[in-house]
Amino acid sequence: MVRGALIGCIAAGALALAACGDDDSSGAAAGTGGAAASGGAPTGGASSGGASGAGGATGGGGAGGSSGGGGTGGACLDTCPAPNGGVTWGCTKRFMYGINYAWRDFAGDFGGISAWGIQGVSGQASAHAKALADMRGHGVSVVRWWMFPDFRGDGVDFDASEVPTGLGGTAVADIQKALELAEQADVYLMLTVFSFDNFKPSENVAGVWTPGITPMVKDAAKRKALLEKVVRPVAKAVAASPHAKRVIAWDVINEPEWAMTGSDPYGDPAFEANADLAPVTFAEMETFVKETAATLRSESGALVTVGGAAAKWAKAWTKVGVDFYQLHTYDWVDKWWPHTNLASSYGLDKPVVMGEFPPTGLNGVPYASVVQAFWDKGYAGAMPWQYDEIKAGELGAIKAFADAHACETHYTPQANASVEVVATHRAAPHSKSIRRCRVAAGRVSCSTLH
Repeated sequence: MVRGALIGCIAAGALALAACGDDDSSGAAAGTGGAAASGGAPTGGASSGGASGAGGATGGGGAGGSSGGGGTGGACLDTCPAPNGGVTWGCTKRFMYGINYAWRDFAGDFGGISAWGIQGVSGQASAHAKALADMRGHGVSVVRWWMFPDFRGDGVDFDASEVPTGLGGTAVADIQKALELAEQADVYLMLTVFSFDNFKPSENVAGVWTPGITPMVKDAAKRKALLEKVVRPVAKAVAASPHAKRVIAWDVINEPEWAMTGSDPYGDPAFEANADLAPVTFAEMETFVKETAATLRSESGALVTVGGAAAKWAKAWTKVGVDFYQLHTYDWVDKWWPHTNLASSYGLDKPVVMGEFPPTGLNGVPYASVVQAFWDKGYAGAMPWQYDEIKAGELGAIKAFADAHACETHYTPQANASVEVVATHRAAPHSKSIRRCRVAAGRVSCSTLH
């Protein structure tokens, strides 16, 4: 690979350095879709333990859990991988450290709520920019941000039969602005598409008719409309952004367990649906989650997860094709499934991120000790709840942990860190050389190995 092509690959994958290979016989430069992706980077290639990527000119998209290169040879050497547990994205294995935003205006950030005079992200850009910059300043790398926790907002349009007909309001502009602001702040987004809150029966919420999602989940035709008119356009809107790489993961739904009846066939105890919801069976929810995940994957290279309510139901989402598991824990959970448990104790086959927990700590144990336990016990990340409710001292504790693990908790290569990229180069059909390129403090130096 020529030095200029390598730099182009680095620039295209600023979130991490994917393996940049160049094979003259393939006609595909890694930086334009042929890079090997580990964990589902937006550039294509095969992925290792991650989402499918869109393949390069000669290499097919990678299937989650496989390994190798997409069209060209190459390997990535990450010099500061998370040592105990982490989520691999691009070429970097990091302890996914961040925070729940989770919204500025519930159900209004993506689309707005015109009836209440609430604007979406694009209409409140300066406020969101300030918040994201503050999060990053306190060590946050990944921001979990909710999109349509219910349908009171203008972000989704419906017909008279409450069948989705497309994105509405300022949803597309808000998605694009959110990615732009994430780029400016140097954070990555985990976009939570739905929530258990969606399963309230259709109702009037302060003058805004809010359709419930239950009929859409239960009925195949309505479910298809939701996938094709809402989920797919959302993923396409992200893919169309020049900052698409800032979406590191899709969280299909927040805590779906609260909107389910019965039990799963994987050994978990029965579910406990909230009394104010119109629940569905586990089988119906599993189908919905699986189809939503597949739709997102078809348009996006980002990872996929589900915001599981508690370790009590740790096995519920093992068959829907996630790239990492996400568990939430609060005091009631911690009493029975303590934060000091090894991540491996739950018998899960992929990394486990603690996607919600109190910023004050658990059952009298302070935040610093809780997050340190997650780090020590092999969890893949930690994201406390939530930014708009958090206090200055709690933000300080979040920052202190990030400062202690600056490289291992952020997906953008830091100025004081380095990532090595080993790329293969064929100068002629039957000759091959290997160039080792090192990036340190933003500078590239390469040498050729024979």
